[in-house]
This record gives sequence, structure tokens and C-alpha cells, in this order.
Amino acid sequence: MLARTRARVHASTARLSVSKDVVLLAPLPPLCVIQVAYAGSAAPLWAVLALHAALLAPLLWLRRDPLAVFAVTAAVSFAQWAAGADLLAANLSVLIAMYRVAAWRPLPWAVAAGAVAELGVLLLVVRPGAPLGVLVKEYAAFSVFVVAIWIAGIHAATRRRYVASLVERAEQAERERGQQAVIAAAAERARIARELHDVVAHHVSVIVLHAEGAGYAVASEPELAQDALATISTTGRRALAEMRRLVSVLRDESGAGEPRTPQPGLARLGELVERSRASGLPAALTLHGTPPDLPQGQELAVYRIVQEALTNALKHGGPGTRARVQLRFGAGEVALDVTDDGRGAATLTTGGGHGLTGMRERAAMYGGTVEAAPLPGGGFRVSARLPVARDDVSESVGEGAQARDVGSVRADTEARDLGGVREGAGAPGGVAEAAS
Repeated sequence: MLARTRARVHASTARLSVSKDVVLLAPLPPLCVIQVAYAGSAAPLWAVLALHAALLAPLLWLRRDPLAVFAVTAAVSFAQWAAGADLLAANLSVLIAMYRVAAWRPLPWAVAAGAVAELGVLLLVVRPGAPLGVLVKEYAAFSVFVVAIWIAGIHAATRRRYVASLVERAEQAERERGQQAVIAAAAERARIARELHDVVAHHVSVIVLHAEGAGYAVASEPELAQDALATISTTGRRALAEMRRLVSVLRDESGAGEPRTPQPGLARLGELVERSRASGLPAALTLHGTPPDLPQGQELAVYRIVQEALTNALKHGGPGTRARVQLRFGAGEVALDVTDDGRGAATLTTGGGHGLTGMRERAAMYGGTVEAAPLPGGGFRVSARLPVARDDVSESVGEGAQARDVGSVRADTEARDLGGVREGAGAPGGVAEAAS
């Protein structure tokens, strides 16, 4: 589209240039004919016709090389003055060529052409014995005419350069928009890849572990195997639903489709911990402080970091591994620590997967950091710190404030907002319960 616009601009500029040339050249032939037919001259007719031809013929190449045309017509006019011939209507070709030079050539050439035309005016009006006042008036009258034509040419050149700069800026803006679209598409692909990795890695890990357990227990403990198969079915459906939701983002669907569900956030951390327990990883969630009003994207980042850390503990921790999720809401910061006592630290630090990288990228989007390292006494720890704007941070409880364990609440009591967590007096161990 931009190419077509540029072509139309060039075509319009060319038509405007042709129209101006026609306006300048149209009166010249009739004036020359009238002068030859009705105005007497001391020179022979053939000499007058030859002079007209020498001044008018170069105008045929005016659009191709205006500088050469101006040089030829100025030279012929100078020879005419040197020979003492009378001024002709055809001498206007010098001014027409000067206009073309001013309109289509660089400014230095335009200034030079104007100076030559002014010199011609000076040679024309200077006569021996003429009063100085008369010479000044004649020179001023002719100069006004010459300068007006020269300024018209400069104006045409300025306008043409301005239009060219607008076209160039439009092309630059179009290129920048294209580059921004490519960058945005790459960022969106990376975001969707992280989402798919989090969904697939978590749910498939649960499915694989339960499938292996069901295989071992199918003969000796059929009821346990049935429970594992039921968990596999539920987890698979959940994974398919989340993947469908992510894939639908890539489609251009304007009609009604499947109902959209909000992205998981802090309110669903309890549910996530309960699912980890059901998958065979005993986990507990502890909150310290009052949850601030975080943006939805930042809540999703916290959720995914916890999900990935629990998935890694489930995959690599080994039998009997326990995990603990601690979330602290302070003044200006959300601190997250996920620890386990398993033996999968070596696998996590040398595996080179996308999980730890995805966690760091999610935290970096909000100016935060993620550290993952083995614990001295065994196990693994994932620690994330995400800054929060002070205006969005609610008053946090002091260090001596009590907190309650969210993990002790049943999975079927789902809360809409973790901000509604209330401190319970007499909660054991100073840990406050929140509905998940």
C-alpha cells in the first residue's frame, strides 16, 4: 500500500510539474509570432528568425537537462546583447530555464542561475548617458519580475522536498511498525511457549507418576490403581482444557467458542497445593502478611513459578519428598520460597530444561529475580523476589503477626480473593488458614 501511495505522490508531482511548464511555455510562441509579424526590426528577417530558433529550440530539452538549457539560452542572450540586437520575446526562455533550474536542481545551482539572470538584467538596462535614477527604476522593475520567477522555482523545490520527506518518514514508520509486529509476535510466541511448558510439564508429570503407580498396584492393590487412574483422567482433562484455551489464542475466531476462563492467580494457589498432595507430593502453603492488589499478570507469574517448582519436586524429588511453599507480602515486595527435601537437586541443576529459565523470565518481566539452588542439608530451594509498587501494597502485618497454614483447608472451599484472608486467633503454630 505504501508503494502505491508513493507512486501516486510521484505521479501527482510529475503532473503538477508538467502543468507549470505548460503555463510558462504556452504564452511564449504566440508572443514570438506577434513580434515577428508586426514589430519592425533593423535586423534582417532571417537573422530574427534564427535568433528566435536559437532561444526557443533548447526548451525542448528543458525537462531532461534544465541546467544545460539555461546555459545555452543565457549564452545566446549574451551574444545577442554583444551584437547590439533588440530585445525579443524569445528572451523569456532564459527566465523559464532559470525557474526550472531553481525548481529541480540543488540550491547552489539555483543561486547561480538567479545571479546570471540578474547580471543579464543589469547589462540590459545599463546605457551610456542615461540618468542614474532612470537606470535604477528600470533595473528594479526588471529585477522584481526575475526574482518573483526565481522564488516560485525555489518554492516548488521546497514543496517537492517536503513531500519526499513525508513519503520517506511514512516508509520509515511502516518499516518500524513491521519490526514492532515481528517483535510482538516473537514475544507472544515465547509467552505461549512458556504457558504450554508449564501446563504440559506439570500435568504430564502427574499423569506419568500415577500411571507408573497404577501399573505396580494393579495386581496387588486394585483400589489404589483405580484411584490413580481416576487422577490420571482428571489431570488429563484439566491439561486438555488449559491447552485448548492457550491454542485458541492463536486462532482468529470471531464467533462464539468455548467459554473463556480467567488466568490462575493467588486465589488458586491453595488448589494447586491440593493437587500436588493428590499427586503424591505432600505440600503445605504458608502466607505471611496481607496480600496486595497485584496485577493479574504478576499473579499469574507467581502461580506459574510455584507450579513449576512443585512439578520439579514431584519429578525429581524421589519417594517421600515433602514440599513447602512460603509466600511473604512485604512493603514493596512479594517474596516466594518453594523448598523440598528430595534428592533431585543434581538433576535440576544439570538438566538444562526450560523450567528454571521460564521462571526467571516470568520474574524478570516484573523486575524480579529467581534463584534456584540445592540446600546444604539436602533438597532444593526456589526463591523468587518480585517488587510491588508502594501504592499497590496494602499495610503488611508486622514480623510478630500470626500466619495460618493454607494447606490445611479442604480443596472444595475455593476462595475468590486471597485478600480476604483473615488472621485467626488461636491458630496453631502461628499459621493462618486461607480458603483455597
